[in-house]
Amino acid sequence: MTPSMGKISELKQQGGLVLIDLKNIKNIAIIGATTNKEKYGYKVLKNLKDKGYTLYPINPKYNKIEGIETYASVKDLPKEGIDLIVFVVPAKIGITAVKEAYEEGFRRFWFQPGAESDEIEEYLEKLPNVEYSFIKCIMVETSKN
Repeated sequence: MTPSMGKISELKQQGGLVLIDLKNIKNIAIIGATTNKEKYGYKVLKNLKDKGYTLYPINPKYNKIEGIETYASVKDLPKEGIDLIVFVVPAKIGITAVKEAYEEGFRRFWFQPGAESDEIEEYLEKLPNVEYSFIKCIMVETSKN
C-alpha cells in the first residue's frame, strides 16, 4: 500500500471485501431505505424484497416503504432475528449508525459502495465477533446464492 492510499482505496483496487456468508441471511435491515425510486436506498430495498428477504427499512422520514413498516433508527429495530444491516448512506452517517448498531448488539454489517470509509473499517477492525463487507454490492452478491 502506498502512503497516500487508504485501506478502502486498496480494497477497491482488489475488487472489494466480503466477510459475510449470505447463504443463511434471511432478515435484513437497510439503513438509508427511501421511497425515492431513483436512489439506491430504494433500489436495494426493492431488489431484496423481490428476492424474498424479510426487510426492516430504517429511515425516520417514513412510516412505510413498499408496504413495509419502517423504523426511525437502529435503536427501534427488534433486538432478535435480524441477520444483517445494510448501509446505503454516506460514510459520515454510516460511522455513527454502525457505532449505534454495534451498541445495540448487531454484529453483521454490509456497506454498499460509497457507504464505506477508512474510519469505519478502522472502527470495525477493533471489535470482536463482527462480520462486515465493503465495496461489493448486496444486490449482485445475493444474486449469486
